[in-house]
Amino acid sequence: MCGIVGYVGPRVATPLLIDGLKRLEYRGYDSAGVAVMNGKGVDTRRAPGKIVKLEAMLNAEPLVGTLGIAHTRWATHGAPTELNAHPHTSTDKSIAVVHNGIIENATALKARLEASGYVFTSETDTEVLAHLIQEMYTGKLEDAVIRALEHVEGTYGIAVICSKEPDKIVAARKGSPLLIGLGENEYFVASDASAILSYTREVVYLDDGDLAVLDRNGYKILDMSATQLDKAVSRIDWDLGQIERGGYAHFMLKEIFEQPTTIENTMRGRLLPEDGTSKLGGLNLTDEELLFFDNIVITACGTSWHSALIGEHMFEELARIPVEVEYASEFRYRNPIVDERTLCIVMSQSGETADTLAAMREAKRRGARTLGIVNQVGSTIAREADGGIYIHAGPEIGVASTKAFTSQVVALALLTLKVGRLRDLSIMNGRRIVEALQALPGQIQSILDRADEIEQLAEEFKRAQNFLYLGRGYNFPAALEGALKLKEISYIHAEGYPAAEMKHGPIALIDEMMPVVCIAPHDSVFDKIVSNVQEVKARKGKVIAITSQAEPSLVGKIDYEFRIPQTIEMLSPILASVPLQLLAYYIAVKRGSNVDQPRNLAKSVTVE
Repeated sequence: MCGIVGYVGPRVATPLLIDGLKRLEYRGYDSAGVAVMNGKGVDTRRAPGKIVKLEAMLNAEPLVGTLGIAHTRWATHGAPTELNAHPHTSTDKSIAVVHNGIIENATALKARLEASGYVFTSETDTEVLAHLIQEMYTGKLEDAVIRALEHVEGTYGIAVICSKEPDKIVAARKGSPLLIGLGENEYFVASDASAILSYTREVVYLDDGDLAVLDRNGYKILDMSATQLDKAVSRIDWDLGQIERGGYAHFMLKEIFEQPTTIENTMRGRLLPEDGTSKLGGLNLTDEELLFFDNIVITACGTSWHSALIGEHMFEELARIPVEVEYASEFRYRNPIVDERTLCIVMSQSGETADTLAAMREAKRRGARTLGIVNQVGSTIAREADGGIYIHAGPEIGVASTKAFTSQVVALALLTLKVGRLRDLSIMNGRRIVEALQALPGQIQSILDRADEIEQLAEEFKRAQNFLYLGRGYNFPAALEGALKLKEISYIHAEGYPAAEMKHGPIALIDEMMPVVCIAPHDSVFDKIVSNVQEVKARKGKVIAITSQAEPSLVGKIDYEFRIPQTIEMLSPILASVPLQLLAYYIAVKRGSNVDQPRNLAKSVTVE
């Protein structure tokens, strides 16, 4: 992984390819490269580091041609060096390949190819594909790609060019997203629509097992037996302005400040205040079918897993249905108890997270109905799930998720409200939840209006080496998410814990050098967390409290306080997460970190 762009048409390819790669920078990468048909054959340029290094190389040694492929790499096999950067070429230099994914049997294939005389120059699994396609080539590139992929185990999104067919790009997908862009007498391939949005809004999404052939006259989609397929053309409904910073210093800050709008977008048209419930047309489930399920499994990774934990509390408290939250990466490798009476909810901002997609497919294989909660329209999870909820947060460019997290929690609240009202939740309680949901955008804005308070707090703690985040009940997942945000972008070690569990280990770490963030809104477990605050202070820890009202019991026990508006208990982690996002952001900025592209991380993780 991480980013693929390809172009065929009348224009000079290199500037378009570089522009596309820049649109994909937010996904995280550590090297970049381009291959272009220059009239004589395949010509490549590759460089470790950022795209600016590749641009400098291209300025010194230009690539001229009207067909090419390009890639930003997030290292899996081999260090981020020029030799390991994509595109990779075959031994005879006739084939160039860019690849997202992992070839699991690369070692065995490499040994066989080396025995046949093929010469490898990199440490990557991708180079295997270039040599394998050369070996299979008999005059038609798409046939060679199909035959080569028959030997491959693993995941891939690939784009391939060949000097013997200089007007053709072949792309194929299994487990790693790809789409085709349709322009005016020109055609694109990309791993993400943002790469080509400057040139077209008309796209065709590839499914696993699809192969696309692009040339100057058009495109066709084939399956792996070379049978032509009909695929619907989709239109991208967001614009370039949504993937630009709009005057903010970083995409992450912009996305934090967008949350009043994105939460409103998640709720728009879905609340029924009089009935105290919600309507969710994309579920593809009748009320009777929703009542049929006797348990829910939610699978997710990273930030989405934290929002799922909040959803677990919601469903069990308000809908009285048992819920298990699973790491998607673990779910598929054990023997989970899932059957036709299980509703499996899968959560992913991108809708392409490899582990989450695999978990969904495993749940479907076992007979469960699946619902996707995703942000990316047209993503693989959105297409393959039985139904679902789009969160409508708009493109999220910052690697550290912010607005998608809060919108996911709102989407789970909407689903809980619907299921709860079908079961035992009273209309009065339903109306109370609707009212609290409607108040959220204004409440979040009131927090954002005081961002300077958080910035001042960040100045106090920018040199900290460790942080501890504590929460109870609904706010334990908020503690996990706050710690994740800090460690992702500032590289400060941070841990989230249930506040009561502090006594079972982490309390040994607390001293005057340890900042402890306590999420303590006035809720049913407030008195309990006050006791935990006292335990921290007794050991000279620095307490940063996220509270919701003045409380005499906290006087003299906290060092710093930030108040959030009062809301119902199930929604408090949404409000609590906003100052925690800002704290992580401002600390990272003051430490000089690359906030939007933190080291070693990628926006959409399409490998296991």
